[in-house]
Amino acid sequence: MCDTLPADESSRSVKRKFEKTGIVKELRSRQAFEKPSITNRKKMMKAVYVQKLRMVEE
Repeated sequence: MCDTLPADESSRSVKRKFEKTGIVKELRSRQAFEKPSITNRKKMMKAVYVQKLRMVEE
């Protein structure tokens, strides 16, 4: 980071950078093993949810 930025601004920029790259999300997902069938089920449930939201919009 840049030495001219105050501490709070630099910490916010680091936080944003981590959120953009998805590092924190990946670390949380690696905390415990998840079976592939569970992962697929979550993907399917999310897809159904998004599809329902889009149907309501129309």
